[in-house]
Amino acid sequence: MKILIDTNVLLDVLTNRTPYVDASAKILKLCEIGKIEGYVSALSIPNIVYIMRKELDAERVKEVIGQISLLLGIADLKKDDLKKAAALGFGDFEDALQSVAAKRIRADYIVTRNIKDFNGSKVTAIKPEELLERI
Repeated sequence: MKILIDTNVLLDVLTNRTPYVDASAKILKLCEIGKIEGYVSALSIPNIVYIMRKELDAERVKEVIGQISLLLGIADLKKDDLKKAAALGFGDFEDALQSVAAKRIRADYIVTRNIKDFNGSKVTAIKPEELLERI
């Protein structure tokens, strides 16, 4: 199974957000042991650094990027992705880009806590808990 993990799911683990951290951490563990092929959009990395900027110095940024790179593949951003995302008409361009990246890498699911943000996505969005139930 191949998944694209939304930014908020990674942030759940990196910032220890309760009550979400447990399910999100389990999904990352499944990626680590190879039970799931996990990806993150390249766009998520700078967003995470921006959101956590007050908690991260340059060394910690390198560490976080290194950890993410070890656990997950990174779905790069292509020029055509920008055009395709804009054409989707999503309310949030970042979510549209993640949807397009998920389709391009042939992900089975987008794992997110914000299912409604991915209405109209060609790749089904599911919550972390739902993915764990399906495995």
